[in-house]
Amino acid sequence: MPSTIGRNGNVGGLGSSSGLTLSQPTNMMEGQLHPLDMTQNTSESEIARLREEEFDSTKSGSENHEGASGDDQEQRPNKKKRYHRHTQHQIQEMEAFFKECPHPDDKQRKELSRELGLEPLQVKFWFQNKRTQMKTQHERHENTQLRTENEKLRADNMRYREALSNASCPNCGGPTAIGEMSFDEHHLRLENARLREEIDRISAIAAKYVGKPVVNYPLLSPPVPSRPLELAVGNFGAQPGIGGGEMYGAADLLRSISAPTEADKPMIIELAVAAMEELIRMAQMGEPLWMTSLDGTAAVLNEDEYVRTFPRGIGPKPTGFKCEASRETAVVIMNHISLVEILMDVNQWSTVFSGIVSRAMTLEVLSTGVAGNYNGALQVMTAEFQVPSPLVPTRESYYVRYCKQHGEGTWAVVDVSLDNLRPSPAVRCRRRPSGCLIQEMPNGYSKVTWVEHVEVDDRGVHNLYKQLVSTGNAFGAKRWVATLDRQCERLASVMATNIPTVEVGVITNQDGRKSMLKLAERMVISFCAGVSASTAHTWTTLSGTGADDVRVMTRKSVDDPGRPPGIVLSAATSFWLPVPPKRVFDFLRDENTRSEWDILSNGGVVQEMAHIANGRDTGNCVSLLRVNSANSSQSNMLILQESCTDPTASFVIYAPVDIVAMNVVLNGGDPDYVALLPSGFAILPDGTSLHGANIGEAASGGSLLTVAFQILVDSVPTAKLSLGSVATVNNLIACTVERIKASLSCESA
Repeated sequence: MPSTIGRNGNVGGLGSSSGLTLSQPTNMMEGQLHPLDMTQNTSESEIARLREEEFDSTKSGSENHEGASGDDQEQRPNKKKRYHRHTQHQIQEMEAFFKECPHPDDKQRKELSRELGLEPLQVKFWFQNKRTQMKTQHERHENTQLRTENEKLRADNMRYREALSNASCPNCGGPTAIGEMSFDEHHLRLENARLREEIDRISAIAAKYVGKPVVNYPLLSPPVPSRPLELAVGNFGAQPGIGGGEMYGAADLLRSISAPTEADKPMIIELAVAAMEELIRMAQMGEPLWMTSLDGTAAVLNEDEYVRTFPRGIGPKPTGFKCEASRETAVVIMNHISLVEILMDVNQWSTVFSGIVSRAMTLEVLSTGVAGNYNGALQVMTAEFQVPSPLVPTRESYYVRYCKQHGEGTWAVVDVSLDNLRPSPAVRCRRRPSGCLIQEMPNGYSKVTWVEHVEVDDRGVHNLYKQLVSTGNAFGAKRWVATLDRQCERLASVMATNIPTVEVGVITNQDGRKSMLKLAERMVISFCAGVSASTAHTWTTLSGTGADDVRVMTRKSVDDPGRPPGIVLSAATSFWLPVPPKRVFDFLRDENTRSEWDILSNGGVVQEMAHIANGRDTGNCVSLLRVNSANSSQSNMLILQESCTDPTASFVIYAPVDIVAMNVVLNGGDPDYVALLPSGFAILPDGTSLHGANIGEAASGGSLLTVAFQILVDSVPTAKLSLGSVATVNNLIACTVERIKASLSCESA
């Protein structure tokens, strides 16, 4: 992965950096030398001379590496020395810098020119020529690939022609002429043959498991060892997915849905192959299938055209269900192979998308893929999708996930519902072919095109959230892509090694940094899993006024090293604020304004002890806060906090941590044994603004804020919950809400 870039644009050790952000690749390759911004006092002849020198030095870089020097040139008296060639050291330094950052800014160019003894314009020309040279090489490689593909298509064409010339009439057995077959029929026959071939191939793979006990193959590991995320979750209750240890609350999914029978498998395979074809076309087609929205910011599915284009599928839309379809494209800082691994490993997938996937499980692996990778992998899964609020019902889905490679550097992963195999009146959500197309890009980036297409009964959604859900920002492709983009940045920051020590405060080593990020990730997952209206939770609504009702639930924590033992009381409420989401996010994450809403800090001064930036946005960071108590008789408190934001949602999540345990983590110790009870905020746009408005935009309407607390009310798991404890927590959350409303209304005034 490319190195991360500092807030001020510096790379690696060049200059100082006060924070870490990640640059998005823009214009990775330039078509030609761009016009330059020249100062007025630079003569045209000097510019021309510099251009020739830079172009020559770029061309002759390899010569310099082979040992050619200025002295060698001067030994040829008959040849006039026209160009100044850069030294081998200068070229090596610029080559190394180019790998890290092909588009240096003015400050970086001046720094580099000062180090190498060159003019800033020389450095600028060298980088432009180098980019042009790289583009030429890339195009040459593409031409070779296209030529190979062309030869292959020509050979296929000849084979089809030969097959057609030998075609026979099914009625009489005699030869038939091509003229008797319409062009459409001919095309459909070829398409049908290709699909049949693919079904046969996958059926042969799946047949290896037919007749063997299902229990032996519930969740086979892929043939290559799965690379776990650097931020792999610790044993939070139990891992969300694989193996016999079911995750918290997943039992009801398993009770209602079992693994497919042998008779189901051919139907599942055929459905998966057809779904893959549909996904590829949905990802690539334009009008009339996808129409542009009125504000020009999004693609809207033409449902009539969809039915005409894909007449088969999983059947007609159920009565009372609404169609939600969206498509979004983004470039993310992760290579295509790693993305495929994340999507095909239920643990990594549910970790990366913890804000959307409340729980997930693989019921059976029909195929692990071929050739040592996930090409052709088939998994039957169940998952529950959420919005971080108890006011929006979760969406449970039973589906097959199919992964396929489409040429070099291009993969696709598709989901499609299997509800037809287990008809149930309780089904409220069907996934039509949904998933993503992943295309390799230079420098370890990938282009992701995400299609999300579901039919859902959304009558249970609270009025506060109806607008957000209907615009697709709650469950749509935009939400998935924004989350993936932010998580890829987070993972890149974990793997980065060139972080200035001035940035991380009390963190003294790389291991401590990784341990703190791992602990923060577990905190975020725990918060997201406990704030939604998941069927695994039993919320009790306390008396309130409509949407402002406080919902509470209790959980007993026993033998879980990641949670303190005893009775944990969770309380959550959601409400609307007439303030843009970005302002709410900035207010809640700022340690300087924490005393305005945090009742538990007792008015103490909050000081940031450590700071780890993990994204382009300055709001994406992990902090260790110390609350210096105003009362000298009380001890100081440490708080671990992660704030994260993307165009569709923002979170500020925190948990008090034990000082001794935190010291172990800061020294690189195992964070899985640090007991956490996370509380925090989920901030969503209210959906009333323009379709394309994001959280980061100033005038993006109001906010939907969910406040959630977890408090240990008794350290004895068998104790009875008192009404006084419930009243205390209810009062705590109500006071916090009032303080937030008061502070933000003062800001708005």
